[in-house]
Amino acid sequence: MSLGYFSYPMPVNEPVLQYAPGSVERMALKKTLAELKKKSIEIPMYIGGKAVKTGKKVDIHPPHEISHTLGFFHAGEEKHVHLAIDAALKAKDAWAAMSWENRAHIFLKAADLMATKYRYHMNGTTMLGQSKNAFQAEIDSACELIDFLRFNVHFLSEIYKQQPISSPGMHNRMEWRPLEGFVLAITPFNFTAIGGNLPTSAAMCGNVVVWKPANTQVYSAQMFMRILKEAGLPDGVINLIYVDGPTIGKVCFNHREFAGVHFTGSTGVFNNMWKVIGENVAKYRSYPRIVGETGGKDFVLAHKSANVDAVVTALARGAFEFQGQKCSAASRAYIPSNMAEEVKTKLVAALKSMKMGTVEDFSNFINAVIDEKSFNSITKYIDNAKKDKKAKILVGGNYNKTKGYFIEPTIIETTDPKYVSMCEEIFGPVLTLHVYDAEKFEATLDLVDSTSPYALTGAILAQDRAAVELATNKLHNAAGNFYINDKPTGAVVGQQPFGGARASGTNDKAGSMLNLYRWLSARTIKETYNPPVDYRYAFLNEA
Repeated sequence: MSLGYFSYPMPVNEPVLQYAPGSVERMALKKTLAELKKKSIEIPMYIGGKAVKTGKKVDIHPPHEISHTLGFFHAGEEKHVHLAIDAALKAKDAWAAMSWENRAHIFLKAADLMATKYRYHMNGTTMLGQSKNAFQAEIDSACELIDFLRFNVHFLSEIYKQQPISSPGMHNRMEWRPLEGFVLAITPFNFTAIGGNLPTSAAMCGNVVVWKPANTQVYSAQMFMRILKEAGLPDGVINLIYVDGPTIGKVCFNHREFAGVHFTGSTGVFNNMWKVIGENVAKYRSYPRIVGETGGKDFVLAHKSANVDAVVTALARGAFEFQGQKCSAASRAYIPSNMAEEVKTKLVAALKSMKMGTVEDFSNFINAVIDEKSFNSITKYIDNAKKDKKAKILVGGNYNKTKGYFIEPTIIETTDPKYVSMCEEIFGPVLTLHVYDAEKFEATLDLVDSTSPYALTGAILAQDRAAVELATNKLHNAAGNFYINDKPTGAVVGQQPFGGARASGTNDKAGSMLNLYRWLSARTIKETYNPPVDYRYAFLNEA
């Protein structure tokens, strides 16, 4: 029964708490961190609303304190993927039939729970599980995830209002249906907000979801799942499982009811998924939606007119917040010769002032990288730069994994603009800097555009307005999120919809209507009030 049209106006972004010394939020977060560390928790999978324990226990350790155990999760296997799909499909009809206002209010309640009752638990599990400092956790696991839920409700309500015109004697309407089958959400370690948004944006549209987070994000993922359950999410709508990638792909991509994948991760994995889905396309009920945000090799380009301190700050924050483990992190910098020495001097000083250590010490700007595999991959680039004549380490370059996976914020300077660390995604606290002839700005724009296969984020810093316009136009396809006089990170839901093209993904812009359209299937319905009763048209008459 429909009793009215319900309005969900544009929300405001969740205020970012600052955690300043003596603040209420600082004390509350520190208390929560201490409580979380006191107990070792057992984390089940959630399939059809039930907690599923397999006995195959995988320990969870803070990346910055690997001797401590936060708990363990129960790893699944192939049969659990089948169970999750079955549970999702069982829940599908009732979920799709639920009135929009009741679906919407589940997610709005979850957002409210995170903004209040569970704010410090979302931030605390993210800090300990993913080694984020208080501010990085706040803007991610609290504010951005809250914003995703609230703004997506608004965006979807606006989509539902979009209706065709009708001519006299008829009425046209558009139904925005969920997809047939189930959606697979595969989420990364680096953003708790992405981990929450990928399954919920599809579910909000009436779809049912199988959600596989990265093993290194399970600690915060399970917290969000518990909040969704408390908010009233029906059993089976989102099924949280911990299974390896090849296994989940084997089952899901061969299933007739596979309707789409919402993915954030590496370009190589996404490419392989696309290939397998293409090979299996005849098996599916419908053509699957393939939505992915993948890698980045994000640039900062300074013009000779740029403010030196603005360049230094954009690089210090853009490259090294959360240890450079952002898809959007500044990874290659192009500095004009007229200011290069000043920029380098100030940047080196800034990095030397950055403290590194555990997340419980709020004075630490740098924490640990996510795991040993990542640590080993990142340090290879540093070691190779130390031996290469084309490169030198300006600052940093040290690392240690005795107590945690700590890598100093490191800047490589290279004379070769196509040096390996200028081209390949590193995903760590490593920035490569190249000094260019200040009078060859336009040629450098071509270099920026052609160096990397990625096109996620990028930034131009300049006070010369003509240079800003030239860069904006020449780098038209080089970044899906382009920043002028700012760092290339920190997209805010509703303000800077996020995503890139080329090897960086399908550019379906999380945090906007564009993304939600991908999880809807439109049906046009035409009703004629007085249907014709004779096939003949007027033009057939001779007189």
